[in-house]
Amino acid sequence: MDVILLEKIDRLGTLGDVVNVKPGYARNFLLPQGKAKVASPENIAELESRRAELEAAAAEVLAAAEARKEQLDGMEVSITSKSGTEGKLFGSVGNIDVADAITAAGVAVEKKEVRMPEGPIRMAGEYDIQLHLHADVDVVIKLVVIGEE
Repeated sequence: MDVILLEKIDRLGTLGDVVNVKPGYARNFLLPQGKAKVASPENIAELESRRAELEAAAAEVLAAAEARKEQLDGMEVSITSKSGTEGKLFGSVGNIDVADAITAAGVAVEKKEVRMPEGPIRMAGEYDIQLHLHADVDVVIKLVVIGEE
């Protein structure tokens, strides 16, 4: 199914690209969230007439992500969790906990922006956590997990 992208999407394309995606991906994700439109001649003409408006909105979103990156750059956040004698946590620290700790520190971050490729943290220590704020903006913060017995 051919769709026209209305914003930049990772590993798919940028604003105005006509891409071929699976119909379920288009029907269930791209179209309902307003990230794309079906590639018809009318929609292509409409996109060309609104291109400047859409590019300005995309630039505004990118500038907001860059501003949040400046606030987060070099930030160190600590989370305290119950642990055993050797530092193994009773439970784990996941992306929800990290997002809540960063938000409590003063910068609003959603849980979907926290990237933890190794999964939840189960040991006390220091970790580098990547935040994916925008398709073009990533930042790394330091997370300190403190285990209390």
